[in-house]
Amino acid sequence: MRTDPRQAKGAAAEQRAADYLQKQGLTLVERNFRVRGGEIDLICRDGRTTVFVEVRLRSRGDFGGAAASITGTKQARLILAARHWLLRHGETPCRFDCVLFDGIDPHDIQWLRDAFSSD
Repeated sequence: MRTDPRQAKGAAAEQRAADYLQKQGLTLVERNFRVRGGEIDLICRDGRTTVFVEVRLRSRGDFGGAAASITGTKQARLILAARHWLLRHGETPCRFDCVLFDGIDPHDIQWLRDAFSSD
């Protein structure tokens, strides 16, 4: 089964994000958690806090770059998936982080801690 180039780039970005976050002291718990209506790229632990991570890769900035692509609709889908995950695994303090890759430079990484809230 062949993966299209866009999926391969996305998977590589997720792997780079996971590696980066682990170097920052987070522990990877799960990848690509999916429920009907939402998906979370990476789920990590930062001490006692569960961290739900959205990874965004944009090779061009025509539409505002990676950060601008995390719309209110996307946030709602992440929150929905996070609520399902917490119901299955137990309530803990949590936050939503984003790891952004703008451009093709693999070293150009931006980590937005507590990028948005579920309120």
